[in-house]
Amino acid sequence: MKFIINLSFLLACISSFSQEDTSYKKRVLETAEIDLLFSYYGQDGENAAVTGGSGTESLTDATSALVVSIPLNDDDVLTADVGISAYTSASSSNVNPFDGGSDRTVSPFSASSGASQQDVLVHFNPSYAHSSDDRNSVTTANAYVSSEYDYFSMGFGGGYSRLFNEKNTEVSLSGKVYLDKWNPQYPIELRNGFFDSRIVGNGTYNPNFDAFTNEKRNSYSLSFGVSQILGKKLQGAIFMEAVVQNGLLSTPFQRVYFEDTPTFFIEDFQLADDVERLPDTRFKLPVAGRLNYYLNDTFVLRSYYRFYYDDWGITAHTASLEVPIKISNAFTLYPTYRFYTQTAADYFYAKDVALSSYDFYTSDYDLSKYQSHQFGMGLRYTDIFAKASVLGFGLKNVNLRMNNYNRSDGLNAFIVSLGTTFVGI
Repeated sequence: MKFIINLSFLLACISSFSQEDTSYKKRVLETAEIDLLFSYYGQDGENAAVTGGSGTESLTDATSALVVSIPLNDDDVLTADVGISAYTSASSSNVNPFDGGSDRTVSPFSASSGASQQDVLVHFNPSYAHSSDDRNSVTTANAYVSSEYDYFSMGFGGGYSRLFNEKNTEVSLSGKVYLDKWNPQYPIELRNGFFDSRIVGNGTYNPNFDAFTNEKRNSYSLSFGVSQILGKKLQGAIFMEAVVQNGLLSTPFQRVYFEDTPTFFIEDFQLADDVERLPDTRFKLPVAGRLNYYLNDTFVLRSYYRFYYDDWGITAHTASLEVPIKISNAFTLYPTYRFYTQTAADYFYAKDVALSSYDFYTSDYDLSKYQSHQFGMGLRYTDIFAKASVLGFGLKNVNLRMNNYNRSDGLNAFIVSLGTTFVGI
């Protein structure tokens, strides 16, 4: 339910120079910058976790964000990122599939028109960056708050990066903490007082369901990175992150159906035996590398690889390649390809496979074994002189990207994103 937007900013490090005993220190950010961001995402599939691994995964999400970066002085930059994400989901509408009107056949492959069909997420992410006088180090601090109907998140973090070797080597270290809280929305049939005369099955529907007592989820991460200029045309980087989570790591509205219990239906909709149950701790360890090679004034190769491991049994590999093609001084094309593969979590079971005696189980296909391919194309327009202006801000660049995503379990998705950057003039 959460489509959360990840936005990063690169601070240019420029050394000071002296002339006739008078030092001049160039500002880290000359003037205020405004980024306007918009994306539209759509997906479809037939393995919805809300309906126990079988059902529509149809979903659309529209996200917009405003990012404002303000130089406080020569060395300090304050950035504020605020955004809103609104989605409509046939899948999540089936948290309560019985509120869609009497003229609708209740089925996991059709959407209900009830309140759970849509939601809005709002986020606010302020950050602060301080650069040293010699521009060889940057210290950052940031905070994060987001809210939607059933989830609230707040976080904070900080980082430090240092340039060495005549600015050819950069080492960075950062940490983040997220303290989140669920407002659990259980499937309607598992809530107290539920009754429907249309229930059919062998016996009486009386699931052995207990609500979660801990509604908090905490995440702690520590990241380390090294970037190195390897030659006139080659640059490489290595990144590593350790993430520890604890608390309610299950999603309360995702159904599970057992192999060893009777089945009950209302029309074509099977009633839940339980919701997913996952361990209350998780450790994640991604390690990644990036290698960029400058071919000539027209072509650049940007390659990326990541290995991922967690203690739920998932190992994954990601490989991607982007080839920026400069077609003029103002326009650049960005064809991209990304491949991903992962093993299944120890607790993943398809519908009607898990046993009620198990401690942990889920039918969320995000935790299953699968492969995916993503193809994309981007177009970037850059105006270094910011000739076009709006309300006193010059247009610096425009980025348009389109990506198509296909997963081996049948999930298909696309995303279109548009970003514009304006600078004060």
